[in-house]
Amino acid sequence: MIGKALRVLREQGPVAVLKRAGVRLFGDDRVRRPLVRYSDALEVDWSIPHPAVTSPREIARGPLTVAWIMSPPGANSGGHQNIFRFIKVMENAGHRVRVYLYSTDEKYSPAEVSTLISGSTSYPDVEAEVLDLPRGGIPADVDAIFATGWETAYPSFRDRSSARRFYFVQDFEPYFYAVGSEFALAENTYRFGFTAMTAGRWLSTKLSEEFGMIAWPFDFGSDPASYHLTNEGARSEVFFYARPATERRGFELGIMALDLVAQARPDLTINLVGEDLRHLDIPFRHRNLAGLQIADLNEVYNRCAAALVLSFTNMSLLPLELLGAGTIPVVNDGDNNRLVSDNPFIEFAAASPRALADRILSVLDRDDLVDHAREASQSVQDADWAISAEQFLDGFERSIRG
Repeated sequence: MIGKALRVLREQGPVAVLKRAGVRLFGDDRVRRPLVRYSDALEVDWSIPHPAVTSPREIARGPLTVAWIMSPPGANSGGHQNIFRFIKVMENAGHRVRVYLYSTDEKYSPAEVSTLISGSTSYPDVEAEVLDLPRGGIPADVDAIFATGWETAYPSFRDRSSARRFYFVQDFEPYFYAVGSEFALAENTYRFGFTAMTAGRWLSTKLSEEFGMIAWPFDFGSDPASYHLTNEGARSEVFFYARPATERRGFELGIMALDLVAQARPDLTINLVGEDLRHLDIPFRHRNLAGLQIADLNEVYNRCAAALVLSFTNMSLLPLELLGAGTIPVVNDGDNNRLVSDNPFIEFAAASPRALADRILSVLDRDDLVDHAREASQSVQDADWAISAEQFLDGFERSIRG
């Protein structure tokens, strides 16, 4: 048995060893549990459209009751923080919102989630009540149901409510998986007939062209109260959004690029933010800042001349936030990023270690870096979330009142 384990370790890596050991000890369900409940995935037949999609009910003028289904949020979950940003937008527009939690992991409670949200400076203050998703279905007084992560589209589809169906899409989530069952389960949710409210134009274009979805995009924003210029002098540090647990953020590629940067600039301070990386062997000198609250980011940004922010799906929210603080983001080139923001101060580079490193070094070597940082900050002063809120509400009202 030990010999077999060593062969698996050598040929397939430690994750495969743990999975095999877990199967022996606990059975498959304890080793790899999909985000969607088995019964929900089993019962959804998207080839037969939901009645709420084919025969949408009339919606009267005035305030609405809106249900948002989501997985339990974490303290540093940027996706959840953005969801609550738009829940706040809805409340400010006069609508009533309820949050329903959905998960295959029962190790949470609505009360704990409410406490986390209300106690975090990273989440807006909302009036929405946080509840478990009722087994008997969404209450009849709900006018609209928003799915969020792909797994939440399944209970939304299964629910017999006649409420209008919406899908708050922040990324193309099939790309989170290797091609297989979960890829297909995630991709199929775009065939449910829901109306999509998408973070940026890359997603709206992809969903409408490839899946025939009605998709309303809203632009990314930056909160000038949180991200603004405080350092109008020299900058000598670099920032990296380091998320090894999130494949789409290109952690390994970023480390390769920064290794080249560190070799060229041995005295450079490189800040790694996103996860605690103490358990990893990083090949260059760095500051491990782990996960920071929003309130702590601006000070770090203002020390940095450049930031490496990689995304191989939808663009991160960070580039515009960094620009607000005068930090120049270096981003891997591609439609998934360019269609989201065409800000001229974003530095796009090919997704190779050398190309990314050279672009970071070129920012550090600018003779006009102080003026460039000031102009970069000014370029996003009008790109706040108020514009995004108007776009979101316009798409929602056009869809639900039509």
